[in-house]
Amino acid sequence: MSVKKGVQQDNASKLILVCDDVRDNSVLLQTVLQMEGYEVDIVDSGAATLAYLESTIPNLLLLDVMMPDMDGYEVARRIQNNPILQNLTILFITAHEEAFFDQHPNVRARAVIRKPVEPDVLIEYVQAALLQTHHL
Repeated sequence: MSVKKGVQQDNASKLILVCDDVRDNSVLLQTVLQMEGYEVDIVDSGAATLAYLESTIPNLLLLDVMMPDMDGYEVARRIQNNPILQNLTILFITAHEEAFFDQHPNVRARAVIRKPVEPDVLIEYVQAALLQTHHL
């Protein structure tokens, strides 16, 4: 899959929420995605993610797995148990190995992006997730 350049007009209407407790990580993701024309909001905790989702439903959620207040799995579980949010597309972002995910078999995510995040890989995953979501 190749990254398509020059689609900013279509991306501008796509809202992505980034949740990571490390501000530098969030700002990096936000910067890369905004350069591609996406609208990006950032939050720094699981609780802040859930509060944000009470008033705004983004097209996509980039969710860090390991956070101090509530891990990404618990956030994803709560989202998936909410009838209004259950179809929200989630991409996990983590430095953990694959075996870690076996401990959470009931949590769904479209994909897992490994840290450190490569900008081209991020854009590929985001574009694929948004395209699949659009066709659902």
